[in-house]
Amino acid sequence: MANENEQANQGAIQGQLGIQKIYVKDMSFEAPHAPKIFTEQLNPALDLHFANAANNLGQDVHEVVLTVTCTVKQDERVVYLVEVQQAGIFNIAGFGEQHLPAILATACPNILFPFAREAICDIVTKGGFPQLLLSPVNFDALYAQEVQRRRAADEPKH
Repeated sequence: MANENEQANQGAIQGQLGIQKIYVKDMSFEAPHAPKIFTEQLNPALDLHFANAANNLGQDVHEVVLTVTCTVKQDERVVYLVEVQQAGIFNIAGFGEQHLPAILATACPNILFPFAREAICDIVTKGGFPQLLLSPVNFDALYAQEVQRRRAADEPKH
């Protein structure tokens, strides 16, 4: 049984994903109505956006930047806005070119997101607001949606 599992694993993709460095590339926080906003009873809504960019830094080395933008509003008024560009330098080898876009858009953001979530929570708390605890994100599903959207956009219209 163990030999069957080993043989199945050897047939799988033999790539490696390594982390060289994780860092905050850029961070901003705005509370345009402070300090008056602290005296108000709030029931705000969160608008959350993600963006992902990858840069080839050399043979099998890539920088991936996950941008997380959180806009918290009370009605149409911004309570606060925080944006974090959480970046990492990754060694990615042995996967084949056809797999690289998916790895850059899913595996790397999955590694970066907990760091971005922590940075956002810290800066929001330091800004005088209650913790903002972001739920986990399924980057695989987001990537699949983006691939589908691009395919639909590329299809000829009759």
